[in-house]
Amino acid sequence: MTDDVIEPSSSEEVSQDSGLLDNVNVEPAANTDPNATAISHLDTPEDDDGPLERPDWWPENFWKKDDAEPDLEAIAKSWTDLRKQISQGKHKAPADGNYDYSAFGNTPEDDPVRGHVATWAKEHGVSQAALDDLVKPIVEMNANLAQTSTFNVEQERKSLGPNADARIKSIVQWGTGLVQKGVWSKDDFEEFKFMGGTAKGISALEKLRGAYEGRVPTDSSPEGNAPTKTELYQLVADPRYQTDKAFREKVEKQFQEAFG
Repeated sequence: MTDDVIEPSSSEEVSQDSGLLDNVNVEPAANTDPNATAISHLDTPEDDDGPLERPDWWPENFWKKDDAEPDLEAIAKSWTDLRKQISQGKHKAPADGNYDYSAFGNTPEDDPVRGHVATWAKEHGVSQAALDDLVKPIVEMNANLAQTSTFNVEQERKSLGPNADARIKSIVQWGTGLVQKGVWSKDDFEEFKFMGGTAKGISALEKLRGAYEGRVPTDSSPEGNAPTKTELYQLVADPRYQTDKAFREKVEKQFQEAFG
């Protein structure tokens, strides 16, 4: 008896090269580590280089608007100053009402503004620190104004020339004489002082005086190498005044400086 050989059908054929598990696919196990989070590099947020915005709870006076960042140095200094004021008791009004008026500097005690500020501070219970903050800037501004005023006066005096003092003295004597003669009242003289407060004002008054009295030469004491009135006339008598042009121009310039 011949054994029949059963051949597998085409659907049951097994590749000799692949093996039985060729068509078996296995899914990778799920990641159970809670700390392991896969993040795609495409989802990484970009750095924000834009300007910061001041939070509502951050004080505006401690915020650098130009740099868009908090002013940590300023707030630290403010905190230090506040601690200092508290330690010295300047954060409140003096219990006995006796303020420290050193912030007024050289301002006289009988100065009306100083007296008003002192009274106002007591009536309103202003703290010592607040009084200092009010007074110090005002005193500094007054000092700067006084310095500017002095500087302007010196400039006006310089504009009058080397015999400025003599010209000022002469015009003051003229104005005083008009008051004594009854031509001007005291109010007129005060207005006259206002008019003569500048070099141009002095010059205008001299012209007005000259229109009534004629040319009024002003004697002046010699300053440095400036010649006196007598010496100037002697220079005119010098023969060089007629023959030397440079010498003559120099003398004429000295006359101009002396007599205007």
